[in-house]
Amino acid sequence: MTGADLTMNERSFIVLPMPQIPPEPSLDRRAQILEAAIVCFAKRGFHQTSMHDISAEAGISVGLIYRYFANKEAVISAMADRHTKEIKDLLERARQAPSLLESLEILFTAHCCENSPKVQSAFVVDLYAEASRNVAIADLVRDVLQTSMDGVTDLIARSPEAKEAATHGLTPEELSELIFAVARGMLMRDVLQPQEMTAADRRTRQLEVTRRLWRLLFKTESEPAYA
Repeated sequence: MTGADLTMNERSFIVLPMPQIPPEPSLDRRAQILEAAIVCFAKRGFHQTSMHDISAEAGISVGLIYRYFANKEAVISAMADRHTKEIKDLLERARQAPSLLESLEILFTAHCCENSPKVQSAFVVDLYAEASRNVAIADLVRDVLQTSMDGVTDLIARSPEAKEAATHGLTPEELSELIFAVARGMLMRDVLQPQEMTAADRRTRQLEVTRRLWRLLFKTESEPAYA
């Protein structure tokens, strides 16, 4: 495993080795701006957020932001690129799991230890709303979703469980669509959850949903039910 593999973000649940090579200042600054933008978009919405709002949240001058991003659409585009890489890293982890159930558990619980998961969920909901009226944003969101769905479809197609279980005559693509429908529903539910929900509570809830879904779609008659 390379050093780059070991420096994945907090979603990977990997303990970072020491010593770490400090990130390049330009990359660190871009990440700082993107994190601030997520908070602003979640709080105010895409339309109501200005570059000045982002600069204030990031604690840097607006002029410095414009050195990295021409406008809000460029910020969203950078977020999409970063999230696509995170998805690919996560899918690679899921492929290493010994069973399809464990792969799905990795995917469904990946965000449970994020900082401010409710803010992340609110941001995604607002991004979907913006995609409904902005063609460029819609294309970005569609590309990110396609990366995710293609990866999950491939996981299902390769799994012994999908080949052995009675999957109601559904193809891997159709099964993936059902899984993502549930995932989007959980995302909407996250926005309404009490702020005090802990990471452990969130993970437990996500695991329960994942195991119910897996039993419904993939469990064979001879396999024991999961708690």
